[in-house]
Formats: sequence, structure tokens, C-alpha cells
Amino acid sequence: MTADLTDAEFEELDELLTKTPEPFEPLDAVMLDGFLCGVIVQPVLLETEAWLPHVFDFDGQPLPDDADPAWRERVTALILRRHAALNRAIAEDGWFDPLILELDDFNPPRTDDPAASLNPVSQALFPWVAGFQHAMESFPDLLELPDPAIDVALARLYRHLPAQTDEEREVVATLDKEHPLANLDEAIEDLIVIVADLEDLTRDRRYKVETVKRDAPKVGRNDPCPCGSGKKFKQCHGKT
Repeated sequence: MTADLTDAEFEELDELLTKTPEPFEPLDAVMLDGFLCGVIVQPVLLETEAWLPHVFDFDGQPLPDDADPAWRERVTALILRRHAALNRAIAEDGWFDPLILELDDFNPPRTDDPAASLNPVSQALFPWVAGFQHAMESFPDLLELPDPAIDVALARLYRHLPAQTDEEREVVATLDKEHPLANLDEAIEDLIVIVADLEDLTRDRRYKVETVKRDAPKVGRNDPCPCGSGKKFKQCHGKT
């Protein structure tokens, strides 16, 4: 079983992400954590090749061929280990430890920071949820499912993003009233439960095995072989 990242490796990962070649715009380690959870709960099983470019660039452009191979190998290995650890924890335990950084009282958000309008709890969760939202925008399959339970779960997560419309502000006000979050620990627990619920809601779709339909009638063993050899199927391509 692959081990999760240590605190030192999380710091290393964050530093490595900052070294992504320009002009690419990479995620930081906290946003990456939310993004990976957003990838994991999709109703389709996303291959690494599909989601990894979106870690290094918001538009999902592939890294240039001349990117430092040692850097690429190490940063990719750390990302994949965290993805595997999250996937295993969410699926097997229904629980995981999200990478959330507490606010520094000495360094509050700048007034021009989108998070400045949020309450202190949401300010702390904002980068993680923004990463999750990045996954939803990059892969909208989950958003397109007509499931009210999914809509409610996403609304509970998105309450930690700045509201853009009167409708969004009304949703946040309703959630604050019906599902108040007293402190950061309570908000993190709520976030974990939401992600686990989303994984559970999409699991059957994600691992559904499609039935392969036969376009032509099944060939009998005594029928002529479809290859045109003139032999019976059992004496040609039907040999076992």
C-alpha cells in the first residue's frame, strides 16, 4: 500500500508546484487537495492523463517537452501518491484528512482578495474549495447529473466561496441558518462528510461496466467463417 505524504513532503510538493514553468498557472498544495477530491467523486473514472495537466495549468495545457525531467518525475510522483491515498481513504473509510491551513491572524486576506468578504471559517476553507471547484469546471460530468442530493452537497461546499449573485447569497444565508458551522473544526468535518457523500452517490456510475452490444448475429460453430476462407467457423477462427 502506497503511503500518504508526510508534512515535509506536502511542503516539498507546494514548493515544487511553484517551480512549474511559466507561463503555466499551477495549483498550490491546498488547492491541489481539493482538486483531487473533485476528480475522485466524478461519476466517470478519470484517467491520470486527463486530469494531471489541470494541476500544472488552469487551462489544462500539457507541460512542455523540455520541462526539467527530474522535477517532473518528483512532483508527479508526489501528486499521484496523494491522489491514491485520498482515493483509498474516501472509498474504504468514508473519511480523509484534507489539507487545510488555518488563517494567520497576523496576515489576514488583502482587501482585494476574493476571500476577504468571507467569514473567518470560510476564508480558511476557500483555497481547498476553490481547487474542488476547478475540478468541477474542468470536468463537468458531476454538475450535469440531475440529482438533488448532489446539488445540495455542492451548495454546502460552495458556501465557502464568495457569493456572486443574490441567489447565491440567499443560499448561503439559508445554509448558515439551517446548517450553522460554529468553528473551523466543525466546518472541516462537514467538508469531509460532503465529499464522502458525493463519492457514495457517484460510485455506481463511476464503476459501471457497459454491456458490449453485438452489431452482427452470433456465428454458429458450423456456419461458414466470416473471414471468407470457405471453412466452417469451428475449423477456422472458431478454433478453441
